[in-house]
Amino acid sequence: MRDTPLSNCERDFLLKAIEEKKRLDGRQTYDYRNIKITFGTDYGCCFVDLGKTRVMAQVSCELVTPKESRPNEGIMFFNLELSPMASPAFELGRSSELLVKLNRQLERCLRNSKCIDTESLCVVSGEKVWQIRVDVHMLNHDGNLMDATSIAAIAALSHFKRPDVGIQGDEVTVYSPEERDPIALSIYHMPICVSFSFFQQGTYLLVDPCEREERVMDGLLMIAMNKHREICSIQSSGGIMLLKEQVLRCSKIASVKVSEITDLITKALENDKKARKEGRKCGFAESMPQERITALKTYETSVEMTDLTKQASDIVESAHARAEIALSPVLPAPGMGQVGTGLQNAWGLEDEDDEDDDDDEDGDEPEVTIVAEKRGNKEKRERPVVIISDSEEEEVVILNPESS
Repeated sequence: MRDTPLSNCERDFLLKAIEEKKRLDGRQTYDYRNIKITFGTDYGCCFVDLGKTRVMAQVSCELVTPKESRPNEGIMFFNLELSPMASPAFELGRSSELLVKLNRQLERCLRNSKCIDTESLCVVSGEKVWQIRVDVHMLNHDGNLMDATSIAAIAALSHFKRPDVGIQGDEVTVYSPEERDPIALSIYHMPICVSFSFFQQGTYLLVDPCEREERVMDGLLMIAMNKHREICSIQSSGGIMLLKEQVLRCSKIASVKVSEITDLITKALENDKKARKEGRKCGFAESMPQERITALKTYETSVEMTDLTKQASDIVESAHARAEIALSPVLPAPGMGQVGTGLQNAWGLEDEDDEDDDDDEDGDEPEVTIVAEKRGNKEKRERPVVIISDSEEEEVVILNPESS
């Protein structure tokens, strides 16, 4: 991961502001950014906005063979992705140190804390169990990815419903949602991570650091806790030495924040359940205007609609009138043709610049004469006469086509 370092002026400004208990976005020391939780159309899809940090979590499941050591328990698998779409510092297809740290912390927070009843995921002991897969994608990075990831993962697991199954002998049948209602996962508690950043060797403390604050911090403490004040995991990074009083102080702050976030997740789940039960639009369809898919906002332009008939008549009158009768093509000679009205053929004629040429000075008409006739009357017509004067002796040659 390539990260652009801050300049000395930016670093000094941030540290000076932290000493004065001021933050870039106007928050207080222990304030979280605004948290927004939305669910997708499918079960198990959750979007979490933590300020400008945006994370998407998607839960899926499949029937697999259980582990030999635990034949009666299901399997939980976590997959995180840091794409360049979230931040230019992330490289596609490369496992960075941040990605490994986030993945391990998420596993400790959710899988090792036994927040989900894995025994309920067993279908046939030793043969078939459900594997729950949680895919987390970072859509935008503005700091504190761990907190946003844990909120999105536990909310998606709470929202997910697996298909119902039926067993007849050795045959396992998976029913579609139309045949049988899907079954929600059995969740004991909701562990949520709360991050604390320390500055100047633990002298100053901030909750929910943003991306720029993370660049100048000396250490980070992450506490995973549920609303029952049970610490599920705790991890310190940065190499700073924390006192016992500092850790206890952070745990008290985390208990308050976790309780608030848990109530927010519960309320979001109830609103989504109510909307689906009433048949209202939910997920992506909820954010779209009616009968509009390609745009979230429309722009209207005023158009003058008065006196359209007069404007149309003026346009028609100003246009050139088309010829009502199509003229028949003119045949100046066998094997030749000419189409047009009053066209003058000057092909084969060259302008002579001789001073002795008196004919050009008189302004005579071109020496190509075409006279049309009506075939119905069988009248005689004059054959076209082509006069070519391109010789030095100014000889006049008259070419008359043979009469048919």
